[in-house]
Amino acid sequence: MPEYLVNLPRQRNVINIDFPFHFDRNYHTASTSDENQHIRDLIEQLLFTTPGERVNRPDFGSGVLSLIFAPNSPELATAMEISIQASIEQWLGDLIDLQTLEVTSVDSSLYIVVEYLVQSSGETQTATFRTTVP
Repeated sequence: MPEYLVNLPRQRNVINIDFPFHFDRNYHTASTSDENQHIRDLIEQLLFTTPGERVNRPDFGSGVLSLIFAPNSPELATAMEISIQASIEQWLGDLIDLQTLEVTSVDSSLYIVVEYLVQSSGETQTATFRTTVP
């Protein structure tokens, strides 16, 4: 965590906006009270955001969606594993510790399994994501 953030007081009324963005039954921005679900949402956003897509964070993302026209192969899965690991450590390293990351290609699908330790609670979580590539 950057030093200038270490001494900031912690806010207790933090709202974790739910992903995908939607409104709750009271027409307010929907939020999630479960920190583990919020972190899973952050990982999903990181995986499926293309670098350059966010205006104020042009480096944010992993480039998984740029694979739509790439041929699926084990080599592609290995290259994506390295790219995803670097992205997770850069953008979510202050929230989670990456335990294992598996990227496998099966037929026309790319499966991403992320096992991580939530730093605030010490719990180990596993999240699985899938995208289709030709």
